[in-house]
Amino acid sequence: MTMEYRQLGGSGLMVPALSFGTGTFGGKGELFSAWGDTDAAGAKRLVDICLEHGINMFDTADVYSSGVSEEILGAAIKGRRDEVLISTKGTFRMGQGPNDQGSSRHNLTRAVENSLRRLGTDHVDLYQLHGFDAVTPVEEVINTLDDIVRAGKIRYIGCSNFSGWHIMKALAYSDAHGLARYVAHQAYYSLIGRDYEWELMPLALDQKVGAVVWSPLGWGRLTGKIRRGQPLPENSRRHGKLSNDIGPPVDDEYLFNVIDALDAVAKETGRTIPQVALNWVLHRPTVATVIIGARNEEQLKQNIGASGWRLTADQIASLDKASERTRAYPYWHQLGFAERNPKPI
Repeated sequence: MTMEYRQLGGSGLMVPALSFGTGTFGGKGELFSAWGDTDAAGAKRLVDICLEHGINMFDTADVYSSGVSEEILGAAIKGRRDEVLISTKGTFRMGQGPNDQGSSRHNLTRAVENSLRRLGTDHVDLYQLHGFDAVTPVEEVINTLDDIVRAGKIRYIGCSNFSGWHIMKALAYSDAHGLARYVAHQAYYSLIGRDYEWELMPLALDQKVGAVVWSPLGWGRLTGKIRRGQPLPENSRRHGKLSNDIGPPVDDEYLFNVIDALDAVAKETGRTIPQVALNWVLHRPTVATVIIGARNEEQLKQNIGASGWRLTADQIASLDKASERTRAYPYWHQLGFAERNPKPI
């Protein structure tokens, strides 16, 4: 299988269709211990497998296991930095002080320096704001990121978990002043989480912002292990209250209907349910790369098998039908004017 490489938004950077998320590295704290606890040796092996299959982009964040994920990733890529693309994120709280969070010049400058130190590198290929900071003026945020780009410590900038107007306000300021521009939006998108299509996808098409998709398996619900009328698997993250509380809510019957549709397509294609669910996301408009995770080699190789093939139009239609939900206003209203406001897909 040859990995497909795609343009990241309107930038000149080519990224693999699948990238690897390192939220499972470290396992520090209640939330991240439920994701996984891969150590340095295990991480190196997973990185080896990724590179063997053409996956050369690795995503992390300063808050993942309180910086341990970045440290382990840095150790795993030591001696081969030029072979990989590193994506990391900042903005969320990393200390107890009043300035230990947010996207202020004070915090972002320090956060980038700390990430570089933990990763053992002099630059990050893609740096994303992990969440929107409504307190710090957009002018301060973009000017700070632009300064760091000009200093050579960041190659490209992006954001994560932003609303459409958050992104557009920043892009308008960047364009007006000739400053670094968001080329990526790391967003939640899955067969059981299609809200991205309502506003963020049309914006991404119009403004050339590539989607870096997180949790394409619906916060662990589309693994094929969660079934109607069956107890949760013992190792499911669904057992953890914190993981459930902060993850996207999903109605049980809706989930099971989608899994039924996935099951049918999986049997037709000879693929697994996760592979079908990932392949569906892979071929949606604006998607530049889909972040896959894995606790072990077997999971990683299974997820890699989601690329290099395509669902048929009929299979896509069946999955679309099972996962479609009534949109919030004004999006349901806009669907009634397809001649002037067509759906992006």
